[in-house]
Amino acid sequence: MTHFLRNISIIMAMMVAAWLPSWSQETALVADSAATVGDIEVSLITFYPGDEIFEVFGHSEILVADSEHAYYFNYGVFDFNSPNFLGRYIMGETDYMCAIMPPAMDGGVKRGRKMIKQDLNLTPEQARQVLEMLLTNARRENCVYRYRHFSDNCSTRPRDIIEKALGHEIDCSKCDYIVGETLRQVMSHYTRNYPWEQFGIDLVLGAACDTLIDARTQTFVPLFLMNALNTVEVDNGNGPEKLVRHTEVLVDGDDNGLVLPPTPWYLHPLTMAFLLLAFTVLICRKDWRLRKATRWFDTVLFTIAALAGCIIFFVEFISTHEAVLPNYNILWLHPLLLALAILPWIKGAKKSLRWAHLINIALIATMAVVWISRLQVANTAFYPLIAALLLRSIVNVRK
Repeated sequence: MTHFLRNISIIMAMMVAAWLPSWSQETALVADSAATVGDIEVSLITFYPGDEIFEVFGHSEILVADSEHAYYFNYGVFDFNSPNFLGRYIMGETDYMCAIMPPAMDGGVKRGRKMIKQDLNLTPEQARQVLEMLLTNARRENCVYRYRHFSDNCSTRPRDIIEKALGHEIDCSKCDYIVGETLRQVMSHYTRNYPWEQFGIDLVLGAACDTLIDARTQTFVPLFLMNALNTVEVDNGNGPEKLVRHTEVLVDGDDNGLVLPPTPWYLHPLTMAFLLLAFTVLICRKDWRLRKATRWFDTVLFTIAALAGCIIFFVEFISTHEAVLPNYNILWLHPLLLALAILPWIKGAKKSLRWAHLINIALIATMAVVWISRLQVANTAFYPLIAALLLRSIVNVRK
């Protein structure tokens, strides 16, 4: 809990530092931009993954500098004090902001977290267009935008602005920085040392995450955008030239970022799932021999499964999160499993209970077909869990 509160405090401090001074900085930039338009330098700043869970995918910013000023335009700022922040976050209605920060106040720099600066080969007019778009985005009445992890984030916003200045989409197809061919594979790469977070991601994100994605879609990852820009060429009147004119390492560090060490095997979700399955097998062996069902165990097991099903149901049918439909996990984790937890305690409900378990077996069999056909990829920890639910239903049907 102390670690969690420390993280929250750091985030809030960064947010306040970024938010309060932005309007005076905006005024200075507006005043200076007309006089120094020829000297404006536009750069993409890329932060490698950090050691906090909200930093695992990295971060992108745009740096605009002239002979006197340098300001980072950060699309990764959010306000904890906004009305109903937690509720809107759960609903997928997370609002982020574009804020202007001088280098001394940029919160993305950490010791050992690699930071790359790519100076872009833009004409003076294109650089001015970038600055004007950034200033427009950072104004109080425009700065808030609806954050979308895959399609509208701190990486796609700089990409879109650069493309508008160039007058066309950038060609990302030559980028060889490939960590996955689907959204789930890309996310799995960056959360490889965070298995519980990946477990939750695989639980609530649906089959849309398992379709092949093109290179442009992958620019939601800052490191992919950085590498893609290195392959882009532009023609400013002197023939084809590289879009990235110069690359500088502002902060040196590991190419993998500040990732945490791998989670020990004994704390891995797969280990916990197998322990639950082993305990379930022991209960089932005793029940099979005695032709009975241990009611308290079924109540605990199916209540937990039903609560997980409620989360999936909420995310899939009520929230506005991306890439959650269709989620076939609803076949084996759903709110109706609560009936399997309650019916064993109701007299005269044996027939209903048996039919409920038969339906559960059929749904689990359907889920197996989904996994085998690769319509939706499962987390490896799901298999022992679904086996435990299946065994309990088989024991109850036999009884």
